[in-house]
Amino acid sequence: MNLWNNHLLVNSMIAWIIAQILKVIIYALMNQKLDIRRLFGDGGMPSGHSATVTAMAVTAGMECGLNSSVFAIAAILAIIVMHDAMGVRLEAGKHAKALNELLELFSSDLENEIKMKEFLGHTPLQVAFGALLGLVVALILG
Repeated sequence: MNLWNNHLLVNSMIAWIIAQILKVIIYALMNQKLDIRRLFGDGGMPSGHSATVTAMAVTAGMECGLNSSVFAIAAILAIIVMHDAMGVRLEAGKHAKALNELLELFSSDLENEIKMKEFLGHTPLQVAFGALLGLVVALILG
């Protein structure tokens, strides 16, 4: 079996790669600095998670049909992932930011090992643009 012929996998990965590259570019434009770590980081615009699962679900629908089990599983997974990105993970990121600010009040030399990751979740707009990206990738690549 040729792995490159697995359109669900390939389209999903291409959507994720494009989202992560866009995330680096958008972060650099907004913050006037290049941070390559954003290439593999969570959070930010657009949502790589949303792009990935949307590309997978749309590709599954096009290849297997909207009445297939494959599409049903992919669509439910996409809904859960996007809901989680906007809910639990977004709130966890807000909590991490608040805790980091509290830690800085008590320690002037806060080490990076102690500092919690703040880029965890996504705003609804970031999720929407990730989903739109995934849709476009799936439609273009077929």
